[in-house]
Amino acid sequence: MLLAAGRGERMRPLTDTCPKPLLQVAGKPLMQWPLEALARAGCQRVVINTAWLGEQISGAFGEHFGLTPESVWPEALPTLEQLPKAMVLEYSHEGRDFGAALETAGGIVRALPTLCPKAAVGQGHDVFWVLAGDVFAPDFAFDAAEVQRFVASTALAHIWLVPNPAHNPKGDFGWEPATGLAQNLHPTSDAPRYTYSTIGLYRAALFAPPFCHIAHGNPRGEKAALAPLLRAAMDQGRVTASLYTGRWTDVGTPERLAQLNLSV
Repeated sequence: MLLAAGRGERMRPLTDTCPKPLLQVAGKPLMQWPLEALARAGCQRVVINTAWLGEQISGAFGEHFGLTPESVWPEALPTLEQLPKAMVLEYSHEGRDFGAALETAGGIVRALPTLCPKAAVGQGHDVFWVLAGDVFAPDFAFDAAEVQRFVASTALAHIWLVPNPAHNPKGDFGWEPATGLAQNLHPTSDAPRYTYSTIGLYRAALFAPPFCHIAHGNPRGEKAALAPLLRAAMDQGRVTASLYTGRWTDVGTPERLAQLNLSV
């Protein structure tokens, strides 16, 4: 699932007429970078949630996303026959259905019937990636081996943490490298904290009781944040984490966008 529903208030006036995931980074819409990474990894289907100016997003990308030779491995271009099959893109239009974005957890629950069609009856594959369409992390690889490890575990989520950027110096969560567990640290704890990269593997069970009490498919359009669910699962030892040290930018302000375009 690619999260693309936010209003982008801090990016105004740029986002007054353009949704943040469509802002340009090195000549491409910001959300095209993670779509290319998913396609390179062999992903076959992506669900994109939208709200603010969401029709621009679905209009820009349509129902399929395919790679070009130049967007795969510029140092060793494949032939057209070697390119991965185009991904199917499906949309969860929160703005159209409810008038506004449903926040991260609310949006995921809304999309669950599309993400995991059989998860509600305990059948089928109930594991999926979640990532943000407004975060630039071009070195991140959506590794199938990571998915297999997660499927074989009992964790409800596996998240990638990054060293704290200047705009989030206190971080979000703790991490114990020896056990791989993410930690919901007490506010008074002096243990190191890291910033959530917005990239993670999730099970549908995290978005059901006892962690989440929104009805499957979120028919009422309830808003809910993701962090409280993660913290509750961390308290039960059900969230693991890895540290990602590649390029990473939360494109949250016009200044950060300008700096990013100068560095790419």
